[in-house]
Amino acid sequence: MAVTRLTERASFREYHQNIIERVATRLEESLPAQWQIPSSLREAMLYSLMAGGKRMRPLLVMAACEALDGNADAALDAACAVEMVHTYSLIHDDLPAMDNDDYRRGKLTNHKVFGEAAAILAGDALLTHAFYLVARLSQVHGVPAEQVVNITMDLAELAGPKGMVGGQAADMEGEQGLTELSQLEYIHLHKTSDLITFSLLAGGRIAGADEQKLEALRTFGQKLGLAFQIQDDILDIIGDEAKLGKKTQSDMKQEKVTYPYFIGLEASRGEVERLTAEAKSAVIEAGLADPSRLLEIADYLMNRDH
Repeated sequence: MAVTRLTERASFREYHQNIIERVATRLEESLPAQWQIPSSLREAMLYSLMAGGKRMRPLLVMAACEALDGNADAALDAACAVEMVHTYSLIHDDLPAMDNDDYRRGKLTNHKVFGEAAAILAGDALLTHAFYLVARLSQVHGVPAEQVVNITMDLAELAGPKGMVGGQAADMEGEQGLTELSQLEYIHLHKTSDLITFSLLAGGRIAGADEQKLEALRTFGQKLGLAFQIQDDILDIIGDEAKLGKKTQSDMKQEKVTYPYFIGLEASRGEVERLTAEAKSAVIEAGLADPSRLLEIADYLMNRDH
């Protein structure tokens, strides 16, 4: 089933908003009402899951699938799965034992509202339920079982000890003092880039991308993710707290080493531009049916102020 383009000539802002609204609707439906889930757990899960945000990872799933004329409805479920994994990581990242943050997306963090134990369980539940959504892609949407297995393996690899969780562990160790830029790059590539890369691969696999196109999407994700995190480092210094929805200069207060620390603010901006250009080149040269939305996302992330 070919993807139904949302609005062929829609602006990127309209396209992005449309995806945000579709993802929000599907997320609200993602925990079946008939399931007997403790009300406190359901409430804690939905509190963070429905807190808004750019929905960048779901956006990338949808755009990658669209770039290859894939099944948009299947991509929407995969988009919700990756958003659940991302949300679980934020809930746990905000805990006192990790970054000890009070606000996320302009709201009190999960543990500040529900307590630490409930926040941990909400994160655990979101992570597990993400795999449920991926597993049902074959049964509900007809995605070939082989591709569902590949998507499941990608998610386990890129969100687990080799990927996002490994990056988080390295980040915690790095708080004791990083001495080389390569160490920081490792953290950014795994803590941030890997889940972005998964999003692109999931959209590509749902659309039946061949290995050459998947490799282009992987390159796009790795470079875009690194650029995204460097931009976060920059915004932590110069960003507007009202737009960011969290305190700025938190890295400096926690004495965390960032790209601007190693190479300066202007050089960091240059890295964002270089990585974004290389990411765009990868998908332009891959022969995708229509990579235009992916290119717009790259420009949007490079120029964002929150």
